Amino acid sequence: MRCGPRPVVLCGPSGSGKTTLLNRLFKEFPNTFGFSVSHTTRKPRPAEQDGVHYYFVEKEVMKKMIANGEFIESATFSGNMYGTSKEAVRKIQALGKVCILDIEPQGVEQIKKTDLNPILIYNNPPSIEALEQRLRKRNTESEETLNKRLAAAREEIAYGLTPGNFHKIINNIDIDEAYEDFRSYLLAELKAQELEGVTICW
Repeated sequence: MRCGPRPVVLCGPSGSGKTTLLNRLFKEFPNTFGFSVSHTTRKPRPAEQDGVHYYFVEKEVMKKMIANGEFIESATFSGNMYGTSKEAVRKIQALGKVCILDIEPQGVEQIKKTDLNPILIYNNPPSIEALEQRLRKRNTESEETLNKRLAAAREEIAYGLTPGNFHKIINNIDIDEAYEDFRSYLLAELKAQELEGVTICW
C-alpha cells in the first residue's frame, strides 16, 4: 500500500469543524492533497453526490467488500457502516498527492496496523455544548440521531485527548487559529518528508 507521501488522518466528532479545515487546505493547496472518498451505508443528505462526498452502497454490498479484504478500515457509527477502501487511497497516491482520510477512532486503530504510516491528527471541538449547537444548526438530524452523535462524540473526545493516540491535537475554538495550527503542522511534516527524498506535489 505504501507509496508516495504519508497519508494524513484527520479525526474528530461530527460538527467539530473538520470539513472547514479541509476545504481551506484544498483551496490553498489544490495540487498537493487528495481526499479519500469513503464508502457508507447511510442515505445521502440533500446536495450530497455519490462518488464525491461518499460512495453510497447497500449494507450487503459493503459487508461483501469488507469480507473480500477491500477496506483498510471500516466502522459502524450511529447504525451506519463507513469505510476506506484500498482503491480510494491508491487512486490518490497514484497522482503523487497526499491522501487525506477523515475516519472514526475505530478506523484510526485499524489504520495504525497497516504499513501506511499515517500522520494522525485529532480535531478537538471547543465543548460538547458547542458541538450540539453546531449540529442543531445543520438541521440534518432527528433528536434520536443527534443524541447518538453526541454520545459518540463524548467517546471520540476521550479517545482523541488520550496521550499517544495522535501525533497532533488541534483545539478548534477559533477556526482561523485552528487552520493556522493545522496548516503549519502539515507543511512542516511534508517538508521533512521532502528532505528524506519523498516527492511532494506542490
